[in-house]
Amino acid sequence: MRYLHNNSTDAHFNMAFDRFCLEQMPLEEPLFYLWQNAPAVIIGLNQNAHTEVNLPYLEANNIKLARRVTGGGAVYHDLQNLNYTIVGRTLDLERYGVDSPQPIVEALQELGVPALLSGRNDILVDGRKVSGYAKRGWRDHTMIHGTLMYNVDIETLSEVLAVKAEKLQVHGIASVKSRVANLKDYLPNIASVDELQSELERILSRDHTDKEIVLNDAQLAVIEQIAQEKFRTWEWNYGHSPKADIVRKKRLGCGTVEVHLTIEKGRIENIDFIGDFLGREPVSTLSKKLVGTPFDRQSIAEPVANLKISDWFDNLTAEQFTDLLFD
Repeated sequence: MRYLHNNSTDAHFNMAFDRFCLEQMPLEEPLFYLWQNAPAVIIGLNQNAHTEVNLPYLEANNIKLARRVTGGGAVYHDLQNLNYTIVGRTLDLERYGVDSPQPIVEALQELGVPALLSGRNDILVDGRKVSGYAKRGWRDHTMIHGTLMYNVDIETLSEVLAVKAEKLQVHGIASVKSRVANLKDYLPNIASVDELQSELERILSRDHTDKEIVLNDAQLAVIEQIAQEKFRTWEWNYGHSPKADIVRKKRLGCGTVEVHLTIEKGRIENIDFIGDFLGREPVSTLSKKLVGTPFDRQSIAEPVANLKISDWFDNLTAEQFTDLLFD
């Protein structure tokens, strides 16, 4: 795969970088880039910062909060974490066999790490998580991005992520700390996160036979504009998930889904989906389809039956979705 360099460590700029590459980058073939953030918590598209993150700790320790454009759960980044992004036309990703983070897994295996894809969105080593990843589709493009914990500060990670008790119980574990591992422990011949980045870039680009793509100043200016207008705003990072009058919550195959509804005169005036669930499409597009619908099972079931619910909630059926709203 061809590759880009993104030397920024600004979480808000880097969220804009991902969006630019997904929506505005010419994609003649799949490409990848490896990047880092200064200390930051990155929440999923559908999450509520107040319930997922220890915000007072972030403020006291100058840790940024950023919201990404993909689903999944909150993650902590520091400069000992390496992130990857793979972007391409959806059919090309499937054709080249890179429609999952499997190339990252195989690159880690080549470096001697016994890494495996597992569950909904994890890369595990010896049963412990070293990476989480998520997907986002836009028109005929798909982006896959995720983390690689090289030597992340586990104590800080435990402080910043306010993980719900039921999530810990589902996984049968005692704390965030026990779930994760650093790749440094499995890479005795890699001396630093920078060296890991160099080695992964070499492997994924086939010893640099797939050449680098260099963004010009105009493209970088567009990314900065996206960051300013969206990813640095309070409205995006904090105001994206409004409260509602009715709340439904359920643990499903796609993740935890929490539904907030405002009902006015028997109809859905507003509906929001919050949680660490995964799906290809932003749930805001599904919400728009449901606003104005009478809030009863039959009225919801009829339009939902004609939708591919798994686009928004991986592997969820229309019947399961209707049950979520009413059971």
